[in-house]
Amino acid sequence: MIKNPQLNRGYLVIHALVFGTVGVMIIGAIISWALVSHRAAIKFGQKEQAFQIAEAGIEYYRWHLAHAPQDFQDGTGVAGPYVHDYFDKDGNKIGAFTLTITPPLVGSTVVTVLSEGQVLINPEVSRKIEAIMAIPSLAKFAVAANAQMRFGVGTEVFGPIHSNDGIRFDGLAHNIVTSAKAKYDDPDHIGDNEFGVHTHLRPPPQGDIYPEFVPAEAPPAPVANRGEVFLAGRQFPVPAIDFAGLAADLAQIKAIAIADGSYYGASGAQGYRIVLKTNDSFDLYRVDSLVATPGGSCSNNGTARSQVGWGVWSIQDQVLLGNYPFPAHGAIFVEDQLWVEGVIDSARLTIASGRFPDLTASRTSITINNDLLYTHYDGQDVIGLIAQNNINVGLKSADNLRIDAALVAQNGRAGRYYYNDSCKIDGVDYSLRNILTLYGIIATNQRYGFAYINGQNGEHVSGYETRFITYDHNLLYGPPPSFPLTSDQYQTISWREL
Repeated sequence: MIKNPQLNRGYLVIHALVFGTVGVMIIGAIISWALVSHRAAIKFGQKEQAFQIAEAGIEYYRWHLAHAPQDFQDGTGVAGPYVHDYFDKDGNKIGAFTLTITPPLVGSTVVTVLSEGQVLINPEVSRKIEAIMAIPSLAKFAVAANAQMRFGVGTEVFGPIHSNDGIRFDGLAHNIVTSAKAKYDDPDHIGDNEFGVHTHLRPPPQGDIYPEFVPAEAPPAPVANRGEVFLAGRQFPVPAIDFAGLAADLAQIKAIAIADGSYYGASGAQGYRIVLKTNDSFDLYRVDSLVATPGGSCSNNGTARSQVGWGVWSIQDQVLLGNYPFPAHGAIFVEDQLWVEGVIDSARLTIASGRFPDLTASRTSITINNDLLYTHYDGQDVIGLIAQNNINVGLKSADNLRIDAALVAQNGRAGRYYYNDSCKIDGVDYSLRNILTLYGIIATNQRYGFAYINGQNGEHVSGYETRFITYDHNLLYGPPPSFPLTSDQYQTISWREL
């Protein structure tokens, strides 16, 4: 058969057209992909640049707060937002960041900084970063002491515990227990030194306590785990805490209260009683007389009267002086003895008691005999009670007592005096109480205690039989107004891109 050359040439043209079309399509797709990728790369670079500009805004304001810790208006004195141009290393403007600052609540140190970064070449591209910064307070512990401490059977603590001296713990600790001492001489029994943190609770299944020195809880014995007592462990020695810093400057609080009109001088009687209310006000009473000491010794054969400041610390007669609004800066100062109770709702207060000049014999105390409560437990409600001497719970106190507050006994101790079973008022025995619940912190310069235990058998003989102490973690960065801080430097506690 004879082939037709013209027909063969037609087939070649068709093949050339097909493959040429396919090639053009592929090349077009490659060019289109390259253009899209190029634009995406440019936009990605712009977004990355915007992110770094936003991050620079956060770093700038952290630097600003380091130099002006109380300035939340970017040095302008007016409300934001605040726009700052951003330049490259050659001094060319390449973008800007916009800052929105949310200042702390009264008494808190928590400030929120929102930074939005934009690039000059494409203002539609932006990235946002939110950082929360705060200065930590000294409210790090459920209980902090500058002296030896003993936690008896029936004490349950939810939060870290620390003493600059030794700790005997016979209850249940849900968090770590620390002491600044490697060993110490427990004053509640004779014998050699025991560990800085030790227990006299016998290992299971016994459950009672060793009445005297425990060789297994003393050097050179190895430190046992004792997980049924110390759920999170124990550490000793550790660095001591600055208790002088934890004891807030009462003179400063007094000055703030005077400026706010919430300062009350000497009562001319026994002191004052403050009853807090949920409408952001408080009733102020003058305490004219205290409950008389019941018949009998009302102490352990009179020996408890050797406790400095022993008394019933309970009100008999009082006069209402008026109702007053909570002060703007949250500080109330009383230059006399003080009793506090009541309920707050979305309020932040520091209530302090002191007498100047500061003389040992005239120092004042704060007593809580009835519930002192928050409405909210998310940091909205905060109460700080700072006593120049003691934080007391008196004789005529509630059988089931709850105290929501940060308690600071600047020179004395937080606790209840020893009352024996002859301490009856109208036939009611107030020596033994049922449950004490503390939510907040206890900072005590001297030995703490709301109950007394028979050292021989651990029997509860006075005070609150069961004590629950729970640390309020909100106090670390949101302490009561004018509460002492660890430094003047802000720390970033959370960071996220929006």
